[in-house]
Amino acid sequence: MIAKATGGSPLVEPKLYRTLSLSSILQAEQQDRFLQLGELNQLVSFFSSGSKRLEIADLLTKNANYLVSKAADKIFVGGSPISYLERPQASFLDIGSISDITISQDLSGNASTNFLDGISSALFDTSDPLPPGFKPINVTRYGPTRMKKSLRDLDWFLRYLTYAIISGDTNLLSVNIRGLRELIDNACSSAAAIVALREMRKLSIGLFENDLESKQLVQQYFNVIIFEFESSGLSDKVRKRSSNDLQGLRLPQIYNQAGVANQKFVMKSGISTDEKQVVVSACYRQIFERDICKAYSIKFSDLESQVKTGQLSVKEFIRYLGKSTTYKEQFNQPFVNSRVVELSFRHFLGRGVSTIKEFQKYFAIISSRGLDGLVDNLINSQEYADYFGEETVPYLRILGEEAQESRNWGPQLRLFNYSAAFRKIPEFITLFADYKTNIPDQHPYGLGNDPLSIQFGAIFPNNLVSLKTKSSLFTRDARRLLVRYGPGIYNQMSSPSLRNKHAEFFGPKIFSTKNVELSTDQIITAIYLRVFGRFVYEEELSTIIKYEHQFRNTLISIREFVRLLVKSSLFRSLYWDSLYICKAIEYIHIKLIGRPTYSRQEIDQYFNIVYKQGYYSMIDSILDSLEYKESFGDFIVPYERYITSVSISSRGLSLNNFTRNFGKSAKVGLSGNINFLSLAESREKDTINNMNYKINQGVTNRRAQSIFFEIDSLSKHSQKVQVLRAVYRQLFERDLNTFSIGDEFYNLEKTFMASELTVQQLIEKIGASSLYRKEFYDPCPNTKVIEFGTKHFLGRAPNNQSEIRYYNQILASQGLSHFIHSIVNSLEYNTIFGSNKVPYRRFPTLPAANFPNTERLYNSFTKQDRNIIVPIFKSISSY
Repeated sequence: MIAKATGGSPLVEPKLYRTLSLSSILQAEQQDRFLQLGELNQLVSFFSSGSKRLEIADLLTKNANYLVSKAADKIFVGGSPISYLERPQASFLDIGSISDITISQDLSGNASTNFLDGISSALFDTSDPLPPGFKPINVTRYGPTRMKKSLRDLDWFLRYLTYAIISGDTNLLSVNIRGLRELIDNACSSAAAIVALREMRKLSIGLFENDLESKQLVQQYFNVIIFEFESSGLSDKVRKRSSNDLQGLRLPQIYNQAGVANQKFVMKSGISTDEKQVVVSACYRQIFERDICKAYSIKFSDLESQVKTGQLSVKEFIRYLGKSTTYKEQFNQPFVNSRVVELSFRHFLGRGVSTIKEFQKYFAIISSRGLDGLVDNLINSQEYADYFGEETVPYLRILGEEAQESRNWGPQLRLFNYSAAFRKIPEFITLFADYKTNIPDQHPYGLGNDPLSIQFGAIFPNNLVSLKTKSSLFTRDARRLLVRYGPGIYNQMSSPSLRNKHAEFFGPKIFSTKNVELSTDQIITAIYLRVFGRFVYEEELSTIIKYEHQFRNTLISIREFVRLLVKSSLFRSLYWDSLYICKAIEYIHIKLIGRPTYSRQEIDQYFNIVYKQGYYSMIDSILDSLEYKESFGDFIVPYERYITSVSISSRGLSLNNFTRNFGKSAKVGLSGNINFLSLAESREKDTINNMNYKINQGVTNRRAQSIFFEIDSLSKHSQKVQVLRAVYRQLFERDLNTFSIGDEFYNLEKTFMASELTVQQLIEKIGASSLYRKEFYDPCPNTKVIEFGTKHFLGRAPNNQSEIRYYNQILASQGLSHFIHSIVNSLEYNTIFGSNKVPYRRFPTLPAANFPNTERLYNSFTKQDRNIIVPIFKSISSY
C-alpha cells in the first residue's frame, strides 16, 4: 500500500525529565490558577538551596575519578580498573592524570584517603550486606572492551547524580535508571553494579565531613539510584482497544513518567468544598476549553450544587454541560457536523476520531438525532466508562498519557491545541478521504511553495491564514500535471521535440531579436518585466546599466543578458536572500524556464547544486539546460509556457468561462482567431437612461436609494416639516422628536416655516446652538470635532491632514461658531448643496476618493466610539 496523504506532524518534543521548579508551575497552570503558598515556599526553598546544590555537584565532579576508581576496585580484581576509563566519557573532568588522584582530593579540601574516619554518625552507616550472587570480576578475563563499558557506566551513574541534584528532582534518575538491571545482567552482573554503587555512596557521603545537610542530600539521591536499579523495569502502557482490527498501541512507561503528569480530577464525597470547586472548574475547562465561570461569569449554579452534594455524578454533570445552550453556541452552531463530531471527541473522550467507520457511526447519529444524541452516545459508551467512570472528569489523552495513532497523527495532536476551536475545516474526515484519493495537484513540498500567478513580485500563500495546512506524500516518481498554452498534443512530456513550437492561439507575446518589428528598447523592457516583474527604478538601474549597454551593442545575447541580471545583487536581494530556499528556487525556475518544477526529483537537483556549488552554479545549470536552449535559445525572452490548474482557475482562463463570458459576443475571423475588439462593442442602445445607469453603476443600492431633501418657494408646509426633520437627523444623527429639547429651536422652526430662513441659514444656526455644542463639541477633542463637522455639514470625512490643520486653526482661535460658519459658507458647500438642500452622505459607494474614511466614520457609533478616524494619513511634513 502506498500512502498518498498525511496529516502532517506538528513539532513534538517529549519531555526527557521533570524538574522541581517546572513541575510546580505546570501543576498550577493546568488548574488555571496562581501558585499557592506551599508551592511558592517549595520554589523559594529550591532557589535558596541552589548554591548548595551547585557546590555539592562541583565537589562530586572534582572527585569523580577517585569515586569511580574506588568503586571499581571494589568489584574488579587482577588489574587497574581506572585505566579503562576513557576520557571522552568523562569529558567534564579536568584532572591532569590518573596518578594525581590523591592530589586532587587534597585540593578539593574535603577528601581524605581514610573515609571511614570521617563517618562518625550511625545515621550515615551505609555498610550493607553483599547482594546474593556477587563475585569479584577478574579484569584480564573480563576483557578490555567490557571493562571500558563498565567504567563508562559507573561514570554515567555519578554524572546523572549531579544532574539530578542540580535539577532538584529525582525524576531524572527514575526515568533513566529503571530497567537497566535486566540490561546489565545480560552483559555482566547486576550484583557487582549494586556493590559499586553502594561503595560510591559511602565515599561520596564521606566527602562532606562537617556538612549534615549535604550528606543527607547525597544519600537521598544515591538511595534513589540504588532503589531504581534494583527494581524491575516497567511494562508498557497498552491502549485499550474495542476491536481486534484496530491499531495496537503501546507507550513505554518512561515517556509517561518523564513528562508533566496530566492531572486527573475525581469527585469524592469526603473532599472539602474548595476541592469540589476545583473539580467543577476542571469540568468547565475540559468541555468549554476554558473556565467560563472565571472568564465570562457563566455559571450553572443548580447543577454545581447537585454535584457538590452528591445528587449528581460528574458523568451526568458533563452530559448536561454538553447539552447546554452555551456549548451549542460555542461548538455546534459555528461548525459543520463533521467538525462538531471531532470537537466532541476531544471534549468527552479526550481523543480524536480513530477510523472512518467510527466517524461514519457518530456522523449518522448527529445527523439524525442532533447534538444531544451525539453527547449521549459518547458518554454512554464503554470507552467513557473504562477511562473515566462516574466520578472522574474527562481529560486529554495526549502524547505521554497514552500512545497515539500514526494514521491520524497530525490532526490528533492539533486537536489538543487551544486553537482547535478556531479551525473550521474538519481535519479527520478530510485526511481519511485523502487516503483514498489520488495525490493532489500541488507543489510536492507543500501548498505554500507555489507562488501566486501574478507578474509583480514573488508572493506566496500563507498557510497560517485560517489555520489551513495541507501536506501530501509525493514520491520521487510522482510528477505534477501542468497545463500548456495551446493544444495538449504539443506537451513536451509526450513530444519533447515540440518545445520550441509556440502557441498561436491565446499564447503569450514572443519577444525575439529576430523579429525586425521589435525595437531594442521593447526587448529590454520585456526582459526587465520578465526577470524583475516590474520596471527597474533609476537607482537600481545604476547597478545593471553596464549589462544593458553590452546588450545594446550586441556583445551579449538575450540568454547572457538574463544570466547577468539574475546573478546581480539586485535580483538576489529581491528573490533570493529574502525567501526560503525552496520558494526561491521555485520562483526562479518559473521565471527562467517558464513553468513550475515537475517533481521532487527535479527540484532536489537544484537543492544539491546550491548547497554544494552555490547560487551562481544553479543559475548556470538552468540557463544551460537542454530545455532552455530548445525552448528559448539565445534570441527569445523567456515567457510563460506552462501554468498550474490553480492559476487557470484564478485567472478565469478555462474554456467554459471564456465561452460563457465572451463566446456569444466575440466575432471569429476566417483564420479562426477571435477579434477581441468586438468584445468591447455594446449590444444595447445608447439611450439617456442607459448612460445614466452606466455612470452610476457599481455598488448601486445605497446610491440608488438615496433621497435628497430640498425645498423651493412653492414647497408646501408638509414638505418643509419633512426637510426640518431631515436637518435634525443629519446634524444630530437622530430624530429630535423623540427627545425633549425644550424651546431652544422653537423660534428657528417658526422662522423657517415662514420661509424667512433658507436651509443653509437654518443649518448654520443649529450648528451654533448650545445643544449641538453639548453633543459634539464639549466632550470631544478638536480633531474629533472637525470630523463631526465635515460629516454633518459636508457629508464626508476630512480629506487629509492639511484640511484638519486648517480647520483646527479656526477652531482653536475663533471657536465653534466661526468653524461652523466657515464650513457652511465654503465654496464646496455652496457648489454641492446650495442654499435649500439638506447635506447628505456624498460617498456612499465605490469608486470614491474618500470612501474608506467616510465609510469608517459613518459606520462607527457616535456615542460609544470617541476614537479619531482620520489620522491614518501619513505625515506630509517636509522635515
